[in-house]
Amino acid sequence: MSYNVLIVGSGGREHAIAWKLAQSSHVREVFVAPGNAGTGVDATNVDLAQDDHAGLIQFAKNNDVGLVVVGPEAPLVAGLVDDMQAAGLRVFGPSKVAAELEGSKVFCKNLLRSADIPTADYQTFRSPDDAMRYIKDRFTEPSDPVNVVVKADGLAAGKGVIVCENRSQALDAIDRIGARKEFGAAGKEIIIEERLTGPEVSVLAITDGETILTLPAAQDHKPAGDGDTGPNTGGMGAYCPAPVLDEETLARVESGILVPVVHAMKRSRRPFKGVLYAGLMLTPAGPKVLEFNVRLGDPECQPLLMRLKTDLAEVMQATIDGRLGELDGLEFDERPSICVVMASEGYPGEYEKGHPIKGIADADAMENVKVFHAGTKMVDGNVVNAGGRVLGVTAMGDTISAAKLQAYKAVAKIRWQGAWCRKDISDKALVSVSAT
Repeated sequence: MSYNVLIVGSGGREHAIAWKLAQSSHVREVFVAPGNAGTGVDATNVDLAQDDHAGLIQFAKNNDVGLVVVGPEAPLVAGLVDDMQAAGLRVFGPSKVAAELEGSKVFCKNLLRSADIPTADYQTFRSPDDAMRYIKDRFTEPSDPVNVVVKADGLAAGKGVIVCENRSQALDAIDRIGARKEFGAAGKEIIIEERLTGPEVSVLAITDGETILTLPAAQDHKPAGDGDTGPNTGGMGAYCPAPVLDEETLARVESGILVPVVHAMKRSRRPFKGVLYAGLMLTPAGPKVLEFNVRLGDPECQPLLMRLKTDLAEVMQATIDGRLGELDGLEFDERPSICVVMASEGYPGEYEKGHPIKGIADADAMENVKVFHAGTKMVDGNVVNAGGRVLGVTAMGDTISAAKLQAYKAVAKIRWQGAWCRKDISDKALVSVSAT
C-alpha cells in the first residue's frame, strides 16, 4: 500500500528527509510545509507555516497523507504531534511532554541527575541577579578564570549556549540571557554548568520507547570559524561516521546514556518515540551528556541520510506502531559522508537576503554529491538565499579525505554574493584516524 507523506519544516534537515522518503517504494508523493527551493524540486511545497496546526491537519486529511514527519524542534515542543494524533493522523516524532527533553534544558539536566546519567555539574537560576551573585561569590576578580558554560533554558536555535573563560564573560552572558533577553523567552531560567573538555560527538538513535536503533556517530562543527573559532552557529558542517567514537565507547553510550534516558522518560510518564539525539563530550572520565535534542540534527541529518540504505518510511512507520524490534537493524553505506554548510555573509549575525545563487545544478550533477537546501527560496525563477545557513553540500567517498575533496569541489561550483563556508569540515576525523 502506498501513501503520501507530509514533512513539516523548511531547513536542510527537511530537504534531506524529503529526498530520502521519496526513494521509498511505499511513498507516492512527498509534501513539505513550508519547504524551500530545494524541496520544491525533490518534493511538492505547501504554503503552510509550521505553527499552523489546523491548516496542516486539514491538508493531511485532504491529501491521503499516511505519514507526517515533524522536522524542527519548535513545532515538536509546541505539541504539533499531539494535535495531529488527536485528529487521527500517523505522525513520526515525540509528544509535547516528551519534547521537553529539548525544550527545557533545566528539565533535561534534572532528568539526567535523577537517572544518574553522566553530565556536567550545574546550578539553575530563575533570576539573573541570583545567577550573577553565584558567579561573584565564587570569583572575585574580573579576570579570574571560571571555565563555565551559561545556558538559556529554552529553545534558542542553537545559540543560547555561551562558553565563558573569565568572570566578566560569565556575568555578561547572564546579562544577555536573563536581563537583556537576547534569546527571548528561552532565558526565563538560566543554567550555569561546569565546562567539560574533550572532543564533541553526536549520537542519534531512533526509538519507539522500547527498542533503540543507534545510528552511526556524527560530528558537528558549531563554531563559525576554522579551527573551531568564533561564535556558535546552528552548525557549519558535519561528517559521518566519527572515528573518535570507537565501538567500545559507543556501547557505553548506549548502555549508560540512551537506555537509561528512554527508561527515565517512561517512568516520568513521558514515553519517547522518535529521534533521540545525544550531544556528548568525550571527557577523560568517559562520555558525558551536553544536551539532548528530540529530532534529527541539522547538519548531521544530511550525511547520515546520505549513507542510509534502509527504507526510512518503513522505519518511521515501525516506530509509530512500536514495532522497531521487528526490524533487522539499519543498513548504511560503508563509505563516509561529509556535509559542508554554505552560509550568508554576516551569519550568525545580521546578513542580507535575496542574492541569486548560481551553480547548484552543476554541483548536484557531480558523482556522489547532493546539495541540500536550507535557507533558500524561489524568486522570479531564481534560487536566492533566504537564511543564514543556505546550503548543505553533501558528498560521499571511499575515505573521509575523498569525501571531503568531493564536497569542496562541489562547493567551488556554487556562488552568490557573500557566500562563505568553513574550510576544515571533517579534519577532526583525520586527526582521530592518525591518532589511532
